[in-house]
Amino acid sequence: MFTASYVGLFLSAFVSATLFPMASEAVLSAMLIGGFDVVACVSIATVGNWLGSLTTYAIGRLGNLAAIERWLRIKPEDTQRYERYARKYGYWVGLLIWVPFVGDILAVCMGLVRTPILLSAAMIFIGKLLRYIFFAYVTLGIIS
Repeated sequence: MFTASYVGLFLSAFVSATLFPMASEAVLSAMLIGGFDVVACVSIATVGNWLGSLTTYAIGRLGNLAAIERWLRIKPEDTQRYERYARKYGYWVGLLIWVPFVGDILAVCMGLVRTPILLSAAMIFIGKLLRYIFFAYVTLGIIS
């Protein structure tokens, strides 16, 4: 039961960072309320969400903008705006990939402009980790 729950958390975090909207924070909170290990939950959610964002970054790196906009249902004006941010701020944009509604577009645009992959991956990981630590802290603060 425990292993399946951790796999479910990983999958929900991964999918929520890719093309499909999903609330991995709700899964994390439910598991923490259910007594699962905080460090394990935050770690698994972070890695899953990070890998999902790297997948989205890789899609952007493929560079077929028309196909990306059509497939992800991104408006061209949104792509242009976030692409400017990615060009201007580079890998630092990775710290904001966790932001709802724009994070996926930012990840795609980071790939499109080919921000340095290792620095981008590090910034994305830091942003994701801080996000899940925050949600864990809020969840545990509410239930204690």
